[in-house]
Amino acid sequence: MATFPRNEIMSLTAVQPRHDLGESYGPDLHLADLLTPELEGLELGYGTAAGDLRLRTAIADRHGVRPEDVVVTVGGMHGIFLLAYLLADAGREVVTTSPLFPITRNAFETVGSTVRLVPLTFDEGYRLTASAVRAQLTPETRLVSLATPQNPSGVAVPLDVLREIVAAMEEVCPEAYLMVDETYRTAAYGEEAVAETALVLGPRVVSVASLSKCHGAAGLRIGWVISTDASLVEQLTTAKFSTVVSASTVTEALALRVFEQEDRILGVRRLWLKENLSLTQDWVSENSSLVEWVRPDAGALCVIRLKAPVELERFRREAAAVGVRLADGDWFGDEARVFRLGFGFLPTADLKAALDALRKAVDAAH
Repeated sequence: MATFPRNEIMSLTAVQPRHDLGESYGPDLHLADLLTPELEGLELGYGTAAGDLRLRTAIADRHGVRPEDVVVTVGGMHGIFLLAYLLADAGREVVTTSPLFPITRNAFETVGSTVRLVPLTFDEGYRLTASAVRAQLTPETRLVSLATPQNPSGVAVPLDVLREIVAAMEEVCPEAYLMVDETYRTAAYGEEAVAETALVLGPRVVSVASLSKCHGAAGLRIGWVISTDASLVEQLTTAKFSTVVSASTVTEALALRVFEQEDRILGVRRLWLKENLSLTQDWVSENSSLVEWVRPDAGALCVIRLKAPVELERFRREAAAVGVRLADGDWFGDEARVFRLGFGFLPTADLKAALDALRKAVDAAH
């Protein structure tokens, strides 16, 4: 019987610790930030299968595509699941990375994909190469699934590398699609440039993202899939209708309000992330005898690794004792001494307090 594998990352939604360094997004928006008198007249009927046209237009405008290239989904994971179901079920091959966001891996396992992994390591800075991906491609490959920036590392895949991967796919598995999870793409730091979308690489490239991470609107459960392949868009629209019929008209209307305020929302958050990233970098430097990290390229998250003097199980106990939560690396398929540290969720003063508590746990464990 088909089932969904359980992963302890679910605990992030259940337990609220004193110092939460496990989350992977920035501060939450509030409903009051989005409400307008016009929303009071919103009819609570069904939405459309593809999604509200105004919302699809807003998404399309930011990616240089047409509204008809966009399918609104119930969060980004809904889009990933639909792509897995349509392209990689019943033993079809998927090429992806390890570590990987575990719910994405679960989607492939649930639909029966044969998964071929490209290993990424802390010691190599989680840098993906086209040659490593090419080595896993076969004529049976139907989907290549990558994220940029990655979760948990926050390390980006340069567009030139993605271009080389597309070229390799055209040669080895021309029927395959490259799915790029761009959930953290717009979460740049301060005035740093936002990376260009991978959609510019051609019709076999599909982009997936949502409002959950960069915009602080995870509670809206609004994501999207973008493809310039009309036949795939039609399949996705039908698959969405067959699973959820439509997204909520309420959350679609609120999502449109997010896009209407996007410059302001992201502007504030990019400064927030820049300040918190600097604080995290200083903390790692001050504790470099016991911890190390890979600096992220974008997003609200990074990874740290405990050095040899720190006893792992004792650290876990000490962290729990001081109320610090990190996300375990083995949730993502990483080594046990690696942890995802989310620096974008807490206000700067609270992040400093959390890092001070984390220092106590690290010090006590060696």
